[in-house]
Amino acid sequence: MSRIDTAPRRGRPKKKKRGASPLTVVGVLLLAIGLGCLGYIGWQYFGTNVVSQRAFNEERGNLREQWQGENNTETADPGSAVPGDAVALMRIPALGEDYEVPVLKGTDAGTLARGLGWYENTAQPGEVGNFAVAGHRVTHGEPFARILELEKGDEVVVETSSAVYTYEITVPPKDITVDDSETWPLDPVPDHESQEPNSDQDPSEAILTLTTCTDLFHSPDRSIGFAVLSDTENK
Repeated sequence: MSRIDTAPRRGRPKKKKRGASPLTVVGVLLLAIGLGCLGYIGWQYFGTNVVSQRAFNEERGNLREQWQGENNTETADPGSAVPGDAVALMRIPALGEDYEVPVLKGTDAGTLARGLGWYENTAQPGEVGNFAVAGHRVTHGEPFARILELEKGDEVVVETSSAVYTYEITVPPKDITVDDSETWPLDPVPDHESQEPNSDQDPSEAILTLTTCTDLFHSPDRSIGFAVLSDTENK
């Protein structure tokens, strides 16, 4: 029969756990920051486009339903619209047969995420004066992604509840670049040759101004294009 040893055994000394080194902590933090930046960029350049395209479709559908409805004369009139309201649809045949983007009153970030923005205090669609519109070239649906491809003579069609206005490009957006602080492009008669303010001159024709970012990344540069009304078809 074996003898049971009852003498106390000496345990092995426990190893002290070593904490993460400062370099490891810094590495993890940098990795997290990098992933966060990539996620943000991915959302800006891809995620916002998906969300905005859905908003474009919704605004188009709502606007057409509004036009087809009864007793909507006041709400359909662009002049009575409030900021954020859709007032027109813009089609540019040179950018594709299916190109049709809603135009909303105002140019704040929320409005430009749902379509093109109509600068307040500029002329109404088809009206004598300067009907000025802004749109993103990248992110938020990218409605003006290919606007620098437009050439002189290309048509821009603007449809409202009462008429379809056709403008003809006279100065392509690729020809003029200005700082975002410039205000002359929104004048009733924008002088693109001198590029000086001309707000006191009375307009004699209906003009369309298209504005967008020049670069694919954030910058203060803006591309400006101009068109004149060439045809009006009442609905």
